[in-house]
Amino acid sequence: MNIPNLLTLARVAFIPLLVVLFYLPFSWSMPLAAALFALASVTDWLDGYLARRWNQSTPFGAFLDPVADKLMVAVALALLIERYDTLVLTLPALVIIGREIVISALREWMAEMGKRGLVAVSWIGKLKTTLQMIALLILLALPPTHEIALLGVVVLYVAATLTLWSMIQYLKAAWPHLSRSM
Repeated sequence: MNIPNLLTLARVAFIPLLVVLFYLPFSWSMPLAAALFALASVTDWLDGYLARRWNQSTPFGAFLDPVADKLMVAVALALLIERYDTLVLTLPALVIIGREIVISALREWMAEMGKRGLVAVSWIGKLKTTLQMIALLILLALPPTHEIALLGVVVLYVAATLTLWSMIQYLKAAWPHLSRSM
């Protein structure tokens, strides 16, 4: 067990705490839930940086890191779907969650074929992740009636659009291998 893996495990441990903070009936609970999400986002970057810098990459970390990221984002989106209770937020949230499921399955399948590099993370995926985190921070911190929350929804739509774009790019790269197995 090393520091990068401990940071990844901390991110997983933050998930139930995020849910509890989200539902606490205090004025400070929403900003604190957003702060916890921000901390989780920073640990996502930091664990990867440290693992590379200190040459501490492990199979466990390579497995758990993307799982922790996807769980944290999916839980945050599920909480926001419930808070907003409207198609306006549900639609981009489901696009993002659905894409993560599709791309995870595609990466696993491509890895079995020895072609994982064809669906490696791209700059579009990194931009999508950055915008997604910004949107989720805004939406977790503020009530739906706050005027800045609209900015969070708009940024979430941009992230969802990039999500679809990156999914199409990954599927196009994998298509020659997918179509052979039809």
